[in-house]
Amino acid sequence: MASHIELLLLDTVENLGLVGEVVRVRQGFARNYLLPMLLAEHPTQEKIELLKAARARAEAEVAKQRAERAALIERLVGVTVTLVRSTNDQGLLYGAVTQRDISDELIKMGFGVDTRAVRLSQPFRRVGSGSVAIQYDRDLRTDIDVIVKSDRVLEIDRKPETTEEAPAPTTEEAAAEGDAPKVKAKKAKKAEKAEKAETAEKAETAEKAEKSDRAGKAEKAKKAKKADAE
Repeated sequence: MASHIELLLLDTVENLGLVGEVVRVRQGFARNYLLPMLLAEHPTQEKIELLKAARARAEAEVAKQRAERAALIERLVGVTVTLVRSTNDQGLLYGAVTQRDISDELIKMGFGVDTRAVRLSQPFRRVGSGSVAIQYDRDLRTDIDVIVKSDRVLEIDRKPETTEEAPAPTTEEAAAEGDAPKVKAKKAKKAEKAEKAETAEKAETAEKAEKSDRAGKAEKAKKAKKADAE
């Protein structure tokens, strides 16, 4: 018993074929879905001829849709979607960002992207960013950036309180600070010279005073001796 049979599609079936097209499908799929839903029947040449016009219209519609999708994919290059959601302090979302959320936001932005075209491997469950594919056919695909932000300030974003810092030194102050050891050494040397000069001056003064005192004593002694002689 054959596992596949040929059927004539009476209507366009997504991912299978257009109206008026003869397709080969599994018998179970035909028996359980296509035939009871009146989407297909066993093909006859007469019926194929009757559906030629419908098939031509369907092919024209598909061509138009593909052109529109190709233009949309081109417009989506470089697009970033930003979503703000409620989170806890650690950035975990109360819920998740899904294909539907991204599709709805793109529609708001003027891009008519169907939910099924958003190829999201897994929902966003915390704040962050990632690349998400928008794809219709194998050759109609692009990636967009999705950023999920919190509606509150997170603990990881809080900056610790800091004391007021002293203003940065000016160029002149920095230069002066850098030359401080040299200036101190120069001042110390100058003070040492002044101290030596002062010491020498004091010694010289003391010596002069001592000489004057000796001269005075000698003069007194001379006068006393003269007086005694008289």
